Amino acid sequence: MFDTKHDRYPLAVHVFLLDRHGRVLLMRRAGSGYADGQLGLPAGHVDLGETPTGCAVREVAEEVGIILDPGRLRACGTMFRRSLEPRVDLFFTASEWDGEPRIREPHKCSELVWADPDALPDDALDFLAQAWADARTGRILREYGFEHSRK
Repeated sequence: MFDTKHDRYPLAVHVFLLDRHGRVLLMRRAGSGYADGQLGLPAGHVDLGETPTGCAVREVAEEVGIILDPGRLRACGTMFRRSLEPRVDLFFTASEWDGEPRIREPHKCSELVWADPDALPDDALDFLAQAWADARTGRILREYGFEHSRK
């Protein structure tokens, strides 16, 4: 029986795609109603019955048209993040893939940008720098956007 007594939080994956120069691929959000105009990572919600790794592979293929080998994805952090509502974000890195990144969903993305992950553009989503810093230091869980996490 499905537990309906507890809150459920949206689960999403975000993928740091790193090129051979160590730059990360960012996508300018458009048309979604959330953070339009800002830069984010290829990302999406995990569907019912889907694994986070499967979601990462699917979303990257759908959004930027490249094929990831699930065995080459590295989990690099988890963020329990306050947004419009609390949510759980899982972060992955990948530095090898097949294909050239291109915009596959122009109704959701207006531009692709390669950037230094240690100096993200000012218009990148606010939590990405923290997620990257956590990935670099090995921090596996971050509570972000809550009063107690700012101390």
